[in-house]
Amino acid sequence: MPSSGPRTRVTLKLATSLDGRIATAAGESRWITGEAARLEGHRLRAAHDAILVGVETVLADDPELTARLPGRPVDQPLRVVLDSRLRTPPTARVSHGDTLILTVAEPSPIGTAVVERVEADHGRPSVGAVLSALKRRGVSSVLIEGGGQVAASFLRAGLVDRLEWFRAPILLGAEGRPCVAALALAKLADAPTFRRLSAEPVGDDLWERYDAVR
Repeated sequence: MPSSGPRTRVTLKLATSLDGRIATAAGESRWITGEAARLEGHRLRAAHDAILVGVETVLADDPELTARLPGRPVDQPLRVVLDSRLRTPPTARVSHGDTLILTVAEPSPIGTAVVERVEADHGRPSVGAVLSALKRRGVSSVLIEGGGQVAASFLRAGLVDRLEWFRAPILLGAEGRPCVAALALAKLADAPTFRRLSAEPVGDDLWERYDAVR
């Protein structure tokens, strides 16, 4: 794919408690949101060309990262894993099929996934290099699903275009795992800013949608 033209559009999907936690301190996260919210999450997956997670999500949950909609065949998005040190197990569900693993290490085989080395940024895949790799594969939209470090890296770079936030009516407290890791903000004016498009109930949860303010 030519390098000119718009970059890959980035949507960050969050499924959290009311206080922005994605898991308990022990890592329990299934299921924070309800069945209706999870179905909407699958619709979001089906609407994007790729789904992206960090390796910690793979190690914790062994997700399929597929779009599953009842009674409807779906063209499955490309599955993308950011894995700095190639810790994705060959037995993981994402290690087989249409998967791209982006690393800063020397590439080595992991199942049948495609493993590609990209430019590093403080020991992790550079988010700019990640989007360039996706664009070369014709990916026009990517849905980021986890975890907190991945979310923070794209937010720090100002590369999140849309937020899809599902909030469950529970509180996990400060010991819970945050949906966004440290942003290293020096002042309030540096905070990533979004404009709310809608807020609606979905089952017992609240679904909020935001566009980035540039």
